Amino acid sequence: MKVVILAGGFGTRIRDVADDIPKPMIPIGRYPILWHIMKWYAKFGHKEFVLCLGHKGHVIKSFFLDYEAHTRDITLTLGSGDSIAYHSDHDESDWRITLADTGLNTMTGARIRRIRRYVEGEEFMLTYGDGVSDVDIDKLLAFHRSHGKILTVTGVRPPGRFGEIEANDTGAVSGFNEKPQATGGRISGGYFVARAQLFDYLDDNEDLVFEKGPLESLVRDQQLMMYEHSGFWQPMDTSRDYQFLNTLFAEGEAPWVP
Repeated sequence: MKVVILAGGFGTRIRDVADDIPKPMIPIGRYPILWHIMKWYAKFGHKEFVLCLGHKGHVIKSFFLDYEAHTRDITLTLGSGDSIAYHSDHDESDWRITLADTGLNTMTGARIRRIRRYVEGEEFMLTYGDGVSDVDIDKLLAFHRSHGKILTVTGVRPPGRFGEIEANDTGAVSGFNEKPQATGGRISGGYFVARAQLFDYLDDNEDLVFEKGPLESLVRDQQLMMYEHSGFWQPMDTSRDYQFLNTLFAEGEAPWVP
């Protein structure tokens, strides 16, 4: 199944981390968060990707066009008939990636509409290029196919933004959780599954926000279902999120790593 990833936003809240690259290219460890998202889908056998590009989309194109040089050891022979010899392998050799320019200022709904020809008539997965999760893609897909509706959204618990103190009735502190998982209601974590009829709710108006009119219309028509995911989910919206995700990765505690 094809995986559509929204990767064209400006990422204004995280420009203090990196202003020269698009948000999906901000790294966790050695590779961009976008790559980590794709690796998770590939773990479940979904290796055809459609990337909706916008702000600094050329950076994402360059990364994948030069992917072999980015990820493998090489020997260059310079001069007439320059040649390259590769000395290492990677696990992404069977990925198929469509890099689609969906406009600089285009909002999410119109970005999805503009890649229709690449997923015409098919079910497809859809997510954002700035959030990682350990959601079970097989179970998500099974749930989607069980209810027959047009769209499934993964509902997640929003991560806590501040540390949480645990104390007893006397005030004695028994623990401190630096990054607690919130216990409130669920929010959209992305990781959608859609039927082709989703495009009936979209148009090419660049101001169309997917999360507003289209999703509201799907709710009205009783065509939106939620898959509950209570495991790990974390967006990279701020420098604090960036530091948190990179710390998890560096310490070998990243749940989204296959």
